[in-house]
Amino acid sequence: MSTSITRRTAAAVTGLTAALLLAACSNPTDGGTTEVAATSGSKTKINISPDQDRITTGKVDSIAAEVPEEIRKRGTLEIVGSSGSAAPLTFFATDNKTVIGVEPDLAHLVADVLGLKPHINTVSWENIFVGLDSAKYDVGLSNITVTEERKEKYDFATYREDNLGFEAKKGSGPKVTGPEDVAGKTVAVGSGTNQEKLLIEWSKENEKAGRKPVNIKYYQNDSDTYLALQSGRIDLYLGPNPTAAYHAATTGKTEVVGTYSGAGATLQGLIAATTKKDSGLVEPLADALNHVIDNGTYAKVLKRWGLSDEAVTKSEINPPGLPKTNR
Repeated sequence: MSTSITRRTAAAVTGLTAALLLAACSNPTDGGTTEVAATSGSKTKINISPDQDRITTGKVDSIAAEVPEEIRKRGTLEIVGSSGSAAPLTFFATDNKTVIGVEPDLAHLVADVLGLKPHINTVSWENIFVGLDSAKYDVGLSNITVTEERKEKYDFATYREDNLGFEAKKGSGPKVTGPEDVAGKTVAVGSGTNQEKLLIEWSKENEKAGRKPVNIKYYQNDSDTYLALQSGRIDLYLGPNPTAAYHAATTGKTEVVGTYSGAGATLQGLIAATTKKDSGLVEPLADALNHVIDNGTYAKVLKRWGLSDEAVTKSEINPPGLPKTNR
């Protein structure tokens, strides 16, 4: 990994992990909140109740006019995200049915700028892309990483840095800094994710170097994954660092033992709003994101969820992403 990327990623992840050190669990008498110790030493309460009181912003007519006519006439922005519970990205509130998190909050902000009513759909990970392909949904906001392979079918408007985290049973010992550290290890990962792609590449690299490959495991849901981690059936779980840090902090049973850029060895990974290629929506999405970055509401949303260290200064359209071969 290049020195500049290593330092940037390490700094971002260190700050993010610190920001997710929880001082208290959900407090029903306080409207359903979780208290987060911020990097500054102050504490921020995350609202996990269904009454979100989201941060809002106003419509911008010039940006709204860029939206394809079909969507403008419909009046709604069909947003799709993963149905899996992944706090603080997307998860269920204390009523177990209201979808909350940083992704829904940013989706609402973008819809505000575009003058559209946000309609959030939750589906399995693979059906996000099926729905985008069929134009059932307009945009995916679900911690989707920009990759060169995905750019062949989709357009991207970036809105967060992407860092991955290796999570282990607390005190179990492994530290992960590169492929050699997972050689022969049993590691769980989500199917069809860029985390899986990176892990497969690392496994191949290990085999070429004469080391043992990675024993990759897949589970239907997070609860099964964490049960396997606690029981010792797997050594590690590779997922988005925000969810790994949040889970480790809230349970006290696991810890993040290594981090990595979601775009591979030489590039800072980026998370992006994702649309079907040439749908005409990526430009207004990027303009809307840049507007909320400039007016400060974007920063407020990230701070609200303890993710300020993943902020970007500008939304980019189709920047370089995770290479097809992670070398």
